[in-house]
Amino acid sequence: MYPLIAFLLFLVIIMLFKRSKKTLHMLQQNLYNKNNRYLKWLYKNEKFISLELISILLIILCITLFKDNGALILISLLLDIIIYVIDYINIRSESNYDKKHEKKSLVYTARIKRIIVTTFVIYVLPLIFMVISFKDVKFVFISLLIFLILVYLNRIIIYIACILNKPIEKLVYFYYLHKASNKINSMNNLKVIGITGSYGKTSSKNILNDILDIKYNVLPTPKNYNSPYGLMITINTMLDKFTDVFIAEMGAYKEGEIKELCDIVHPKYGILTRIGEAHLESFGSREKIQQTKFELIESLPSDGIGILNKDDPKQVDYKLKNNCKIVWIGIDDKSADVIAENIKCDNKGVHFDAVFKGDKNKYKFESKLLGKHNIYNILASIALGNEFGIPKEDLIRAVKNVKPIEHRLEIKRINNFYMIDDAYNSNPEGAKNACLVLKMMPGTKVMVTPGMIELGKDEDYLNKEFGKQIADAADYVVLIGKEKTKPIYEGLIEKKYNKDNIIIYNDVKEAYKFLGGLPGEVYALFENDLPDSYNE
Repeated sequence: MYPLIAFLLFLVIIMLFKRSKKTLHMLQQNLYNKNNRYLKWLYKNEKFISLELISILLIILCITLFKDNGALILISLLLDIIIYVIDYINIRSESNYDKKHEKKSLVYTARIKRIIVTTFVIYVLPLIFMVISFKDVKFVFISLLIFLILVYLNRIIIYIACILNKPIEKLVYFYYLHKASNKINSMNNLKVIGITGSYGKTSSKNILNDILDIKYNVLPTPKNYNSPYGLMITINTMLDKFTDVFIAEMGAYKEGEIKELCDIVHPKYGILTRIGEAHLESFGSREKIQQTKFELIESLPSDGIGILNKDDPKQVDYKLKNNCKIVWIGIDDKSADVIAENIKCDNKGVHFDAVFKGDKNKYKFESKLLGKHNIYNILASIALGNEFGIPKEDLIRAVKNVKPIEHRLEIKRINNFYMIDDAYNSNPEGAKNACLVLKMMPGTKVMVTPGMIELGKDEDYLNKEFGKQIADAADYVVLIGKEKTKPIYEGLIEKKYNKDNIIIYNDVKEAYKFLGGLPGEVYALFENDLPDSYNE
């Protein structure tokens, strides 16, 4: 009997390791349950009725019959072993699938390691109890039952470990916060720039970095390090005495989070890109999105400078509670302080004339970046560069050398077609701009998309509108995920789009095969890339 129990435990422990890795990955991808993201994922994806439940019932049966029914106990244990062998095979195949398709692997950060330690303690307790009560068969089965229940509830147990670790995480947070605050406050000559908005933050940050780099030693927050931890890591590990300018990208999911970031870095300069409906579900309303984004500008000192967009009604209409200097940029509104005229966009990039208020000259700018919307990001950067005293000729040269931004309308050759990679976080305005970029491409134009997510109650409506926009831009449409993309399909049909040119797959890899079969010059726009935590 004991060898069977030992073998059963061996199987369960191996399965536990596989399952825990997947659970930790999802917890990390869902920002450790920020705004209940992990719990929402759990609700949508967890199946509590499974073969494991039968195995637990069998162990309960063993506990009930342990006195006089040795044969039944052996049969129950053998059935349990068969169940866990099947489960192990299923989990292994799922794990292999995840490895092939995951976009971002689990990162074993210090926080994840602390959660692993707490989880280990929870799981090891019934095993210790089993060893202590080794001579009492009934208590061995009770310990085994407790362990199996904990394994069965693995998704919840790891979440509980995350909750138990909260006091430790607060101590860690305040330690690194104190360290970062002391460091940045000691650098009196450091120029700190904050950048926020519903979209365009990372693009604007990278453009500004390339432009200011012509005169200063610049440190931008890397990748999407736009949270408190991201800023603290950047300050504590990368900021040094040679840094002249620190550019802090600032992201938020709810009201007050931009203010929290400003309290860490104390920006003197701020750029607000565009205010839209990204993360509307977590904010709760458009008004809260607007107020949260303006927390950056309202945190600037009285001698600070804010760069705002005069073509964005949500910025123009806002009653600013700050007397700092505001520099307006624009394309359509000619009363802005820095405007773009004579705009030309094609598949090679953008060209435009910049006009600065108080300067009668027009300055010709060109960039390899795609789309009219990127002109706003360039305008914001040259407006701030001008305030920093960088000569116009140097700004022109810097803009020309701005590098295309990874996964943001980045064009590259893939086998026999051109990929326009716009995979990072699609939103209504960004998707609309991407359609305009696709439309101007030569040859056969293809849209590949799973649609937009995290848009709250308006998500289906906005995806339907996206479908209508695609209809005007693409020769073929490849939808990823039949259920999720139904609103896009409806929008296409409403615009009388040819059904034969709509292809639906569940795996984006199939889209590559389709694109490989198209003749001639092909431009394929990959719009949005769903996280690994998303399932159809």
